[in-house]
Amino acid sequence: GGLILFAIFSLVMDVFKIGYYSSFYSCLSAIKIIYPIVQAVFVVVQTYFLWVSAKDCIHVHLNVTRCGLMLTLTTNLAVWMSAVTDESVHKAHSKLKKNMTEEIFRWLLKVGMRSSSVEECNCNSQICQIFKNGYFWLYPFNIEYSLFASAMVYVMWKNVGRFIDHHSHHIQRLKFRLFRRTFFVGIMLGLIILVSGLGVLILYEVQVNSSTESSKKSQALTMYYIFNIVCLSLMSLVCIGGSVIYRFDKRDMDRQKNPTRTLDVALLMGAALGQYAISYYSIVAIVASTPRDTISALNLTYALLMIAQHTFQKVFIIEGLHRQPP
Repeated sequence: GGLILFAIFSLVMDVFKIGYYSSFYSCLSAIKIIYPIVQAVFVVVQTYFLWVSAKDCIHVHLNVTRCGLMLTLTTNLAVWMSAVTDESVHKAHSKLKKNMTEEIFRWLLKVGMRSSSVEECNCNSQICQIFKNGYFWLYPFNIEYSLFASAMVYVMWKNVGRFIDHHSHHIQRLKFRLFRRTFFVGIMLGLIILVSGLGVLILYEVQVNSSTESSKKSQALTMYYIFNIVCLSLMSLVCIGGSVIYRFDKRDMDRQKNPTRTLDVALLMGAALGQYAISYYSIVAIVASTPRDTISALNLTYALLMIAQHTFQKVFIIEGLHRQPP
């Protein structure tokens, strides 16, 4: 369901990009217009493939299947890197254009500071501006789709050649009761946090990008950091609580060598290194900078909590990976 949701928004983004690039077909290479078309086809085919085959444990042509799934996985990661790069370049160019006069900006374009030929074409029509702003705001959904699909393809790759334990025929179903052996409360709280986070992000982006008053920007930053600090604190407490529950649950630990689990742990720790590095450099920058105001204090708290939350979460997940079934 989540994959299809992100896929729909990714397709809408591709439609917006096709419309935007089509406005400049006279001064663009054909590959600019072909790329979103091919990407849209890839999204449709991959989503259908994962919808049909996500639960399969394949036992024929194992090497060819693993090779194909790894190729699909690396393609998703390449699309993800491309989307992140495009979004970062777009933001950097927007800041550059906003902080410079039109004459200096055009001069920088001529001397080669900007390699893309898209911005050299004029986008004066209303529909062109709609396409441009639309696909830019939909980039996060395309990024999440690539990560979502990569995770599902990775699970399929792990399931190639896997044998199911036929002795366990029971199917666990969610029981939607409020306080008695249920996941309902957790799901509802998670949805509330998700919707609240989207609302805070939209308000933050609108106020920071549209407002020229420093006081409003400061209020937006304060709201953003306070919300994230509260969320990170709750997540840290939940992970600590889960680790404590593990201590009371008398279940055997699997200490045997397991290549799949080892790979899971390595990917988990490797993915956290980027966030650790960002938080570390943020702390160094805040400590070394002056003056030390409220925003700096909130930023420092946010960076410290980010490190703590990732640490507690990794401990909780790794302990769960080593536990035997009931």
